[in-house]
Amino acid sequence: MTHVFVVDYRPTSTTSGKEVMVPVTVVETPPLKVCAVRAYRETPYGLQTITEVWTDKLDKELERRIPLPKKFNQDWDKFDGCSDVRILAYTQPRLVPSIPKKKPEIMEIRIGGGTIEERIEYAKSLLGKELNVRDVIKEGDMIDVVAVTKGKGFQGHVKRWGVKLLSHKNSKHRRMIGTCGSWHPSFIQPTVPQAGQMGYHQRTEFNKRVLKIGDNGEEITPAGGFPHYGIVRNQYVIIHGSVPGPVKRLIRFRDAIRYIRGIKVEKPEITYISTMSKQGV
Repeated sequence: MTHVFVVDYRPTSTTSGKEVMVPVTVVETPPLKVCAVRAYRETPYGLQTITEVWTDKLDKELERRIPLPKKFNQDWDKFDGCSDVRILAYTQPRLVPSIPKKKPEIMEIRIGGGTIEERIEYAKSLLGKELNVRDVIKEGDMIDVVAVTKGKGFQGHVKRWGVKLLSHKNSKHRRMIGTCGSWHPSFIQPTVPQAGQMGYHQRTEFNKRVLKIGDNGEEITPAGGFPHYGIVRNQYVIIHGSVPGPVKRLIRFRDAIRYIRGIKVEKPEITYISTMSKQGV
């Protein structure tokens, strides 16, 4: 994370139209690569896969994730009559020197817009090509961020749920729970705060504003690099606020699904981006 000075774009804010300092997160966004197109049909039991069409331009690193097909099917005729079209895309961790990871992540992305025929033609044009962050997100857009939070392991009642400490006169323990719930039902309900796994959960944070999309990551890298990360070398996105998880963890963006207030921002006006060292270099 770092901070920027931006002209406040929120019309109901007390500082609307004025220059304010906001905390931001810098996310490095190397391109995804489209490896296959998948067709679905609607059945009484839900969506069922009809067929897949794979490209023959696959990176060797993808073998670390899945067994690659020996024959590449290019039969687009089976797409006739399908009810949904999706692409399979995978990440390229080798483009990010800060991450020691080599095994790519693969995910399914729905193709939307227009009729089924138009969606199939659009999927054909994407097959085997790279998907850039500018192809799907614009500056000023509102997005949701999906990621796995920081793991904190097995924690007790007080840290996990924030319940009050018991009286100092309590027998044996103060950081235990005062009651395990009602007598009936005669089992401990899941709503009772108890010790257990804390953190390392998938979470979605809604309504994050994209402030900037840049092509040269070195222009926003602070002196000495970001702590525990290093230098940003690929395209990057600056997000207003924080995102879940530690550095180097994979996160996913999607269009905001709960944004209903409708503040339109063509392009946020950033006046200054801090590149001061985060570690006193």
